[in-house]
Amino acid sequence: MREFIYGRNPVYEVLRAGHRQVFRLQLAEGILERGRLIEVLELCRARRIPIQPVPRSQLDKISDSHQGLALETSAYPYAGMEEILDRSRSLGQPLFILLLDTLQNPQNLGTLIRTAEAVGVHGVLIPAHRAAQVTPAVVSASAGACEHMLITAVNLAQAILTLKEAGAWVVGLEAGPEAKELAEVRLDGPLALVVGGEGEGLRPLVARSCDTLLRLPMLGQVESLNAAVAGSVVLYMALLARA
Repeated sequence: MREFIYGRNPVYEVLRAGHRQVFRLQLAEGILERGRLIEVLELCRARRIPIQPVPRSQLDKISDSHQGLALETSAYPYAGMEEILDRSRSLGQPLFILLLDTLQNPQNLGTLIRTAEAVGVHGVLIPAHRAAQVTPAVVSASAGACEHMLITAVNLAQAILTLKEAGAWVVGLEAGPEAKELAEVRLDGPLALVVGGEGEGLRPLVARSCDTLLRLPMLGQVESLNAAVAGSVVLYMALLARA
């Protein structure tokens, strides 16, 4: 299966990570070679990837945010659970895992993957079904961070059991009254953070599988935060606690 990755930063990160098979770069005719585009072209030439000038209208059919280029690649290479656990061991760090329960919005998924990569998460787990997968739109939303992150599609409830056996403390992000305040929950050890989907939050089975539930303080009039924002806040709180 092939797909087109678009946008200068996402294309650059795909080339830099080198995890996918790359077939060709489509480049808008007459485009000025400057900034990140120069680096993209250098990487393509170094790897002998064909560069094909095309009308901008052809790229418009792929995305309205292509920024003048699109890279034809193989599909996203999902990792296995053991690869994620091995990354933690090889780095000599306590587990730091992000689980995303039925997120539907590619922008939210991409944003959380980008934050996870920035704070040093060892791997991201998403459901194999009924949730957004790693598509070109998600790669774009993550600014290419997907390419440097180990992501696996699994049964989350079963994966939580595996993570517990590996020593992780599983914390679900939830807004309900049964959830604990941030100050009551330790985030400094082996941690698996579970973020629920838009609107419905955590599914009941996934919530019951967590060791504890955590809620963020809300002092304003709005009842809750966007899933990507809330998850990003807690990821950075965990980074500070681990440091």
